[in-house]
Amino acid sequence: MKDNTMKLEIPSKSQNEAFARVVVASFASQLDPTIEELADIKTAVSEAVTNAIIHGYENRIEKIIIECNIIGNRLEIIIEDFGTGISNIEEAMEPFYTSRPELERSGMGFTVMETFMDNLEIFSEENKGTRIKMVKEFNKISFEE
Repeated sequence: MKDNTMKLEIPSKSQNEAFARVVVASFASQLDPTIEELADIKTAVSEAVTNAIIHGYENRIEKIIIECNIIGNRLEIIIEDFGTGISNIEEAMEPFYTSRPELERSGMGFTVMETFMDNLEIFSEENKGTRIKMVKEFNKISFEE
């Protein structure tokens, strides 16, 4: 059962990436994260949204859906686009791989997401879109004796 949920729909414009980061970080603040944990969440969200804008829609303005769920001490973040999809997820997850080398991308988006989150799942179908699910677990410290 979800303790709390949030859903946001934004156009795939690069200026909305910063907005998405802040919204998800604000929602996550309910779990009393550290500054470092918030920075990790912002970075992972930034990478996922940027991937949707650059690779998913390739200069078309379409919608990106961001959903966050708090379940106990766990934050689930789902970022979904309805664009070109990923033909080979395994290859796309390789460090330094990029499908758009002409844009001088680093090819580290999925690696960054994997590093900063506790779990990363990628679901994609060509010409239907990509759904990224990231999970971050928070330690609840009890001060009771």
